[in-house]
Amino acid sequence: MITEQQAFVVLPAAFVAGIMNAIAGGGSFVTLPALAYTGVSPIVANSTGTAALLPGYASAAWAMRRDIGRTKTMSAAAIALWAFLGGIAGSVLLAITPGKAFETILPVLILGSTALFAFSNRLVRADRAGQGPERSAGSLPKVAAIFFAGVYGGYFNGGLGVLLLAMLSLIGESDLRSINGAKNLASLVLTTIAVGIYGFAGQVAWNLAMPMMVGSITGGYIGGLVARYLPVRFLRCFVVLTGLVLALVFGLRAWH
Repeated sequence: MITEQQAFVVLPAAFVAGIMNAIAGGGSFVTLPALAYTGVSPIVANSTGTAALLPGYASAAWAMRRDIGRTKTMSAAAIALWAFLGGIAGSVLLAITPGKAFETILPVLILGSTALFAFSNRLVRADRAGQGPERSAGSLPKVAAIFFAGVYGGYFNGGLGVLLLAMLSLIGESDLRSINGAKNLASLVLTTIAVGIYGFAGQVAWNLAMPMMVGSITGGYIGGLVARYLPVRFLRCFVVLTGLVLALVFGLRAWH
């Protein structure tokens, strides 16, 4: 059972994370410290936060289901497959990572995903500048790009959407709708298998994750409604600032 004190912390965090993911991303930067505050280990906080935000990936994929099959350089099925396999590899890697080792590298992961988020617009624009199917030098680089994103997302979910957007642009996709559709599909399949492996490894605090799912769904729905009215630039700055603070806090805790 979830205590009143835990609910007071994690439910608002999941709600806010749902809104953030619907508008600009970065929801895991809110759920991670909230879960850590409840006393769970960093690995459990990472896994539980990912599980809590899984319904948001499902609703996003369903909302853009008509755009999923519009990719040109790589089929949606292939993208889903390699993201799925990457998710397995990443989540298994997390499952066998010692807790102390994860605590040590967590600040680096947070800082890296923060940088990825901060420069995401420039990165995706740069990738699209020379867009065209001919940019991809065969199927292996495409597979490697999607598989890498899957491994990353299976190990640490923060910044996954940004990384997938960049990788899909890198392999030659140019249509924004098809990119977002493929991103949502890949996020859903790799996160689903990752959460299953986390659960099997006993790394998910389900008493916290289940209520948080409700909060994330509600926040995601409201975020979708108010997205056009909120200052996305301000929200992005908030996400980056939060990420930097988290990297500092977790870094001081792990490296002191």
